[in-house]
Amino acid sequence: MSLKHLHPGAKWLFRIRSFFAWLFFVIFISIWFGSFFTAANLGFSVSGVVTYVFAMLVLLVVLIEIYTRLSYHFWLYEFTGSQLRVERGIIWKKYSNIPYERVQNVDITRGIIARMLGFSTVNIQTAGYSAPTNNRYGSWSEGYIPAVPVQEAEHIREFLMKKISKKGRSQGL
Repeated sequence: MSLKHLHPGAKWLFRIRSFFAWLFFVIFISIWFGSFFTAANLGFSVSGVVTYVFAMLVLLVVLIEIYTRLSYHFWLYEFTGSQLRVERGIIWKKYSNIPYERVQNVDITRGIIARMLGFSTVNIQTAGYSAPTNNRYGSWSEGYIPAVPVQEAEHIREFLMKKISKKGRSQGL
């Protein structure tokens, strides 16, 4: 198999999530520049403030769109004969290999955005992976695939559950 991309609707998921992160960054930059103009006694005109706010909003939209497209492009997954491979990250790449023997449970979640855009999130819990479980996005599970088509999510769950049940039978359970 080859590496697969996420559902195209994942771009909206990434946009919404990154909006809040970049919003704080732009607010910080805005406050810093505002204090610079105040300290330099350059003064503010109404049109200057409006232009400044508009420029910051354009910067926010551009940063979000760049981040969204890169996040979507670099989030890949593949099911091989013995493991799930996940690659993600823009600057700092993270590569995960999850052997089927360690899979304990497969959950599928669909939030409101996912239902509107027709995708599901697949969370694959594994043996020996301990992390906080109170994250509502499920990104603390070792096998986290944020946006796959609904039918493919069901197929992934069935595929992995068959692997789990074969493993259980071979061990005498």
